[in-house]
Amino acid sequence: MKSTTAVNPGARLKNRTSFGQSVRHSLTMAYRGLLKIRRTPEQLFDVTLQPIIFTLMFTYIFGGAISGDVISYLPVIIPGILVQTVITTSIVTGVQLREDMDKGVFDRFKSLPIARIAPLAGALLADTIRYTIATVLTFGMGYIMGYRPDGGLGHVAIAALLVIFCSWAISWIFAFFGVIARTASSVQGISMIVLFPLTFLSNAFVPTKTMPNWLQWFADINPISHLVTAVRDLANSGTVGWDLGISLIGAAVIVAIFAPITVRAYMRRT
Repeated sequence: MKSTTAVNPGARLKNRTSFGQSVRHSLTMAYRGLLKIRRTPEQLFDVTLQPIIFTLMFTYIFGGAISGDVISYLPVIIPGILVQTVITTSIVTGVQLREDMDKGVFDRFKSLPIARIAPLAGALLADTIRYTIATVLTFGMGYIMGYRPDGGLGHVAIAALLVIFCSWAISWIFAFFGVIARTASSVQGISMIVLFPLTFLSNAFVPTKTMPNWLQWFADINPISHLVTAVRDLANSGTVGWDLGISLIGAAVIVAIFAPITVRAYMRRT
């Protein structure tokens, strides 16, 4: 006797989705993310206003006290603000992912003949545009204020790509929070608890030698400090140090750990 159970044709198609189709579907979902930004441009306030406000505020407050004058402080603060701003922006990945899941958007995607991983991969890809905008604005604001990186345009571009790649890697952590958390506000709260001490207890804004010994020890091993130092070496002097290697290895380890568990948790939830 034949079963009368209806089979979702979209599910059958998704089961047969090839790698190339998965990539195309992910790019389509990334384009959807860009359309959301175009229709609600206020989503870009954190990557447009924050770099400008933070650069002006920290430079003019700490510049004279730390480096003697603003111009001397710019090679220190611009890479620090860049890393702090772009890394913080990666929180949005998890928050928006949770919001879409709460609104039932992902339930609608399940009925479509697309790869199940596409909405998650597309969201992660789309957010790299946010990182790029924040990076360009931070360097642009620094240039307006008088920052002239001696490393040259090529090394500045490499520094920018390094920050974008590391932020994309970290966004996998917050995507995991977005999948397992109950609300978008809890994702943001958890993420800020993780990032706030890491970004401020680093060498992003002040030299670690000015800190107490116990805090200096933490700041020196802080992965944010290694990333900031790598960006400073590239942009300010055009040199490549061991901090660049540590940053790349750290980003690769994060992806290797969190990408599989995020995808697994996402598949269970959707």
